[in-house]
Order: sequence, then structure tokens, then C-alpha cells
Amino acid sequence: MLRGQVNKEKHSGIGHLFYATRWSLAGFRAAFRDETAFRQEVYLSIVLVPLAFWLGKNAIEWVFLVGSLVLVLITELLNTAVEAAVDRIGEEAHALSKKAKDVGSAAVMLSILNAVLVWALIVFWGARP
Repeated sequence: MLRGQVNKEKHSGIGHLFYATRWSLAGFRAAFRDETAFRQEVYLSIVLVPLAFWLGKNAIEWVFLVGSLVLVLITELLNTAVEAAVDRIGEEAHALSKKAKDVGSAAVMLSILNAVLVWALIVFWGARP
């Protein structure tokens, strides 16, 4: 049975943690398998996270560099969820469906611009003598 279907079985404590982790990993797998943009962002993060620890001079810079990348991944996952929900409702063109998808895309773009700005400020401005 898929999560969210008729079975309303409740889990608590460690059982809930187990199922929540399982559902989250299923979400990661689905996004990685089905979403090209998410895959590209994961691959870029695999390269940039180690670079962040090399370029960052202290823990604050590491948090900003890595955190900006994590924010991009989070935003992409949420955008994917919005798009899937809209597509589930119907494939026909509708102004509200377009708006939901466009706003989700704008959120991803802002998170990417944020990451670029954070990296540029820390790497280039932080390199000043």
C-alpha cells in the first residue's frame, strides 16, 4: 500500500522514524530518477561541497557555502512535489496550474541565484587582503 492511501495505520516513536526515513529515501530516489534538474544539482553539489570545505576559511563560511547548495536541493524537491501534484490533478492547461508551476520554478531560480551570490561573495570578496 502506498503512503497516503486508505490504510491509516499509525506509527509512533522509533517506528514512525523508520517509516518516515523510508518514505524520505523513496522521495530522493524518485526525484533523482525522474528529474534531470535534480540530478544535475546533486552532481554539482558532489563537486562543490568538498570545494566549500577547501575554500571556506571557517565554520561560518562552510555553513553558508554548503547551506546554499542544500537550499537549492530542497527547493528543487518542493518544486517537483508541486509539479507532481498539479499534474495529478490534470494535464489540461489551466491558469492556476501554470501559475503554480511557474512560481515553483521561480523559487528554484531564486535559490540558485542565492547560491551563486553566496559563493561569489565568499570566494571572491573573502579573498581580499
